[in-house]
Amino acid sequence: MSGELSLNINIKEPRWDQGTFMGRAKHFFMVTDPRTVLLSSETLEEARVIVENYRAGTVKPGLTEDELWRAKYIYDSAFHPDTGEKMFVIGRMSAQVPMNMSITGCMLTFYRTTPAVVFWQWVNQSFNAVVNYTNRSGDAPITVNQLGAAYVSATTGAVVTALGLKSLATRLPPIVSRFVPFAAVAAANCINIPFMRQRELKYGIPVMDENGNRLGESANAAKQAIVQVVVSRIGMAVPAMAIPPVIMNSLEKRAFMKRFPILNAPVQVSLVGLCLVFATPLCCALFPQKSSMSVSGLETDLQERIRQLSPDTTTVYFNKGL
Repeated sequence: MSGELSLNINIKEPRWDQGTFMGRAKHFFMVTDPRTVLLSSETLEEARVIVENYRAGTVKPGLTEDELWRAKYIYDSAFHPDTGEKMFVIGRMSAQVPMNMSITGCMLTFYRTTPAVVFWQWVNQSFNAVVNYTNRSGDAPITVNQLGAAYVSATTGAVVTALGLKSLATRLPPIVSRFVPFAAVAAANCINIPFMRQRELKYGIPVMDENGNRLGESANAAKQAIVQVVVSRIGMAVPAMAIPPVIMNSLEKRAFMKRFPILNAPVQVSLVGLCLVFATPLCCALFPQKSSMSVSGLETDLQERIRQLSPDTTTVYFNKGL
């Protein structure tokens, strides 16, 4: 018994204190680790079994605390926190860096012609639609019609914004044109995420007390969650879409880049990837994953229900999504 792992480790919560930015940053550096995308189905299944068995009170013989936490983060990287379903691989947060560095690098490289702008904004919003659906909050399904409406709205918004800004930028210094993709992405995030999660805005997301007991569904909580996710996503794009254009604008004037223009795209993608490795987890950490709201901020009928069910509860908690 002395060598058996204790059952008192709370793996329902992250390993580090989520009340501090540093604690959340450490957590998200693990969750967004791109290496987990390469793990086999067998490894993911093994992690799922370890985590679910531990939660049920069964410890795998010889399991250490570090191995348990490793399994928990592998599990969190691949399975939805509310539904428990295995997430589509490119929609996982661990796929954000490799996917976004490729797409963003191409958006920043091929921005000079209208067909290129339209194509890469379409590719980016197709990817964003997958990510937003995969990382939605709550366990309510979204219909095909809702999914289609969100996708078309976000893609149209991004393309219109990009083309409009591209047209304006022709009368401004060349460096300004390089920031057109960022403005389009920021605008699209403000459209895509609320549309992709419109069911949450209509019907609400599950809210719980501090012990995890479900108290009801709140649309007000959904609004707060979606605003936080939009801010995080735009923040995530800032370094990757603002720093490389400045560096590339300088590099392209150098003789070696003029001699080898084929290096433009690889260098741009590498710069974006370097920015995203840090920006993705740090911006995910801006707000706690387990967000909170005062009971007084909820809908009136839900406030009344909570007062009856749990009169001592003053704050509710919910998964904000990613």
